[in-house]
Amino acid sequence: MRVGIGYDVHKLVENRDLIIGGVKIPHEKGLLGHSDADVLTHAVIDAIFGALAVGDLGSHFPDTDEKYKNADSLKLMEYTYKLMNYMGYKIGNIDCTIIAQSPKMAPYLDEMKENFGKILNTDLKNINIKATTEEGLGFTGKKEGIASQCICLILKK
Repeated sequence: MRVGIGYDVHKLVENRDLIIGGVKIPHEKGLLGHSDADVLTHAVIDAIFGALAVGDLGSHFPDTDEKYKNADSLKLMEYTYKLMNYMGYKIGNIDCTIIAQSPKMAPYLDEMKENFGKILNTDLKNINIKATTEEGLGFTGKKEGIASQCICLILKK
């Protein structure tokens, strides 16, 4: 068994879609990034890469590579799953936190879990996604950005 931690943050800006956990969420702003800037999916991918000890998101999908411009992060997760599977591991469990003052994430959490469960070939009981605000404090509390954290346990198959 191996454990990894992932963290990601992106700035909120106008004229971008807000995509979190592969779900397009209605909001007046979206996240700025080279790909779709999906902070939750990025944190999960980084946690898996950490558990596998194979680097990080930037080393596998550099923001200097045009083929990842506006990339769908769920496609990046598919690559991550294939690598994990090739190395002989499967998901034990993942636990994630989205840190955002707004919008409210609760209506979208189940769809996010379903997206991850399907791609990572794991039962939904192995995935936990929760959301919190920072009570108006910090950059997320001031609605300047959204962050996400994830811890992942992988098991030898």
